[in-house]
Amino acid sequence: MRDHAQTVAVITGGSQGLGLAIAERLLAEGCPQMIIAGRGVMKGEEAAERLRETGADVRFLPVDMGDPQDAIDLINRAATRFGRVTALVNAAAATDRGSILDTTPASWDGLMAVNARGPFFALQRFAQLAIENGHPAQAVNILSMVVHCGQSFLAPYSASKAALANVTKNAAQALRAHRIRVNAINCGWMDTPGEDATQRRYHGAGDDWLAQAEAAQPMGMLVKPVHVAGLASYMLSAASGVMTGAVVDFDQNVSGAYPE
Repeated sequence: MRDHAQTVAVITGGSQGLGLAIAERLLAEGCPQMIIAGRGVMKGEEAAERLRETGADVRFLPVDMGDPQDAIDLINRAATRFGRVTALVNAAAATDRGSILDTTPASWDGLMAVNARGPFFALQRFAQLAIENGHPAQAVNILSMVVHCGQSFLAPYSASKAALANVTKNAAQALRAHRIRVNAINCGWMDTPGEDATQRRYHGAGDDWLAQAEAAQPMGMLVKPVHVAGLASYMLSAASGVMTGAVVDFDQNVSGAYPE
């Protein structure tokens, strides 16, 4: 398939996990030019080098999504390099823990900065440039099932993702007349390197945590990045038509359901 032969993409959090899976999917579908962005320079450069094996022009740019100017500059640098940016994926996120009883103002501000403010201003600059250059564009924000509530120890994280869910719909409404589409995916519990690190850091998980977790799931697995990447690619492609403002649950647990 060549659904992305005209796509010029920027993917934050693109050097590992879901962001990397989305990058790989877009490249497999013909994307010729791409920026992957993140905090880890060595990991990012290594990922970009591997991705260039597809023949595409892939570059890594360091970014601190907690700094709105950094998020804006990322889009500007990508547009300067490629001439335009037609697809944006906001996949970078912080996942620090905290409940309503113990979250500090600093932790709240940090999560809101990385998970909502940074993506907002990246999306803003992305849309501004698309309008200035007169071309359609598509964005996908990576959210989480926690937007519906979330565990007690994910209070500020849940709030930050819920904020980005609203940004998704508000931006979709504001930008549709410019043929800029904005959609989002609420991911369930996912099997990623970042989740492995989180389980070990915050929950004392051992080497068998993934096997135990998957054995307890209705479908015998956690959400896999490669599966979500297919939906993200669809949302960013012409195949999704006029779809905008959609926030899609991608999980095996149904929000609002109760034990029977």
